[in-house]
Amino acid sequence: MRRVRQPGPASGHALQAVPAAGRRLRLTLAPGRLLLDSLREAFAAEGFASGVVRLPAGMTLSPFAYVMPALSATPDHAAFYSETFAPPGESVIETGALTFGARDGAPFFHGHALWREADGRRTGGHILPDRTVLAQAVTVEAVGLSGAGFVARQDPETNFKLFVPEAGPQDGPAPDGPFHVLRLLPNHDACTALEEFCAARGIARAALHGGVGSTIGARFDDGGTIEPFATEIAITAGGVAPGPDGALQADIAIALVDYTGGLAEGRLRRGDNPVLMTFELVLEAL
Repeated sequence: MRRVRQPGPASGHALQAVPAAGRRLRLTLAPGRLLLDSLREAFAAEGFASGVVRLPAGMTLSPFAYVMPALSATPDHAAFYSETFAPPGESVIETGALTFGARDGAPFFHGHALWREADGRRTGGHILPDRTVLAQAVTVEAVGLSGAGFVARQDPETNFKLFVPEAGPQDGPAPDGPFHVLRLLPNHDACTALEEFCAARGIARAALHGGVGSTIGARFDDGGTIEPFATEIAITAGGVAPGPDGALQADIAIALVDYTGGLAEGRLRRGDNPVLMTFELVLEAL
């Protein structure tokens, strides 16, 4: 399986996980202000300080700023970010996902998406929270978390400050059911990590919510491949369920942009898509 050397020591684990209560939500986000502020207010109105969101087609952003994956100019990181892009006019989301939590004691999000810019250019990348404004009101599917959430911490392996699952206070309204706050770690296959996690806990079926991260290139079920190793990925749909032989199988559909600007969408081939830097998501046991 493909592997990328990180600047720091590996933990030896495939993922980090903290159990949580959770609730599925439909959040209406207010326009004309930073997307970060609209998210914070919408989650807070439901009693939550952390969660995950699927970004819907048609969501409009203006002003808008983003970065793309890029090669690293130093050995301090295995890959890095591009320069900042700020396209004029309204950019319209096609698909994406977002993790909402805390960084340095303040609300923060990590969001990846594909979109079309005002001049018709189709691209994707990493949305910058402090420079992106929601142009029109929108309703999003989300999960609010209680008892655990995402907090940005310095990661010794990748040398980035990354969202990790962390226990927190039990707050918010009555949950829908058991959830797990997850971060998948570098050089471990995404599907295998989820399958083994569910098997070890007796979870027969699960739904995946949110899903923001990166893999080392990509290999798809239909035979498609992405060779450039640095990507930014959003899960568009996913779950874990018994396969034809009864063994658990993870089914993960994604959208990505690689460091050359290439775009792709498809279902990840099981056993052949190792994580590059991180992969944050919420797993709901069904």
